[in-house]
Amino acid sequence: MKKAVRGHAPDADALKERDQDLLQLLQSLLGDEIQSHRHGMDMLELVIRPESASSVSRLLRDSEGLEFDYLMDQTAVDWLGRREIRFEVVYHFYSTKHNRYLRCLAPVPESRPEVSSLYELYKAADWYEREIHEMYGIRFAGHHDMRKLLMYDGFKGYPLRKDYSMKGRQPLIGPGSRQES
Repeated sequence: MKKAVRGHAPDADALKERDQDLLQLLQSLLGDEIQSHRHGMDMLELVIRPESASSVSRLLRDSEGLEFDYLMDQTAVDWLGRREIRFEVVYHFYSTKHNRYLRCLAPVPESRPEVSSLYELYKAADWYEREIHEMYGIRFAGHHDMRKLLMYDGFKGYPLRKDYSMKGRQPLIGPGSRQES
């Protein structure tokens, strides 16, 4: 297998070869929980059902041979007008034992923007999920504390949604703002 040169994407064929065993193990453990998969430019990607994010993540963390013990990042994408399902929650996992990465994608419909929370499995998910909820309006079932993290309480809307109006006005807060008593 060719080694990746710093600053360059790893060879796609080498990634496919390395990830083939991982994919077979994942398919045997997760079965129908995997809707599809592909070899991304930098790691294997799985598309999973949003309601099974927690159970899939538990298997990724606890199963021998996988041991994805680190949730590196969790974010969302708004595909407004570009895909049939508007939102996608993206998880980046890392296995410190096996030195490998995995990306899981959970498509989330606009009609029911909710995913199961990973907070009980990965404490790092706490702020990630709060930020995603605040910026995109995606809820996380089972999360213990969905208070606002970045915006103030009176803020209206979800600023990272593609249809968020930049012309809209928000209530003023802080020093110098005129708030009526």
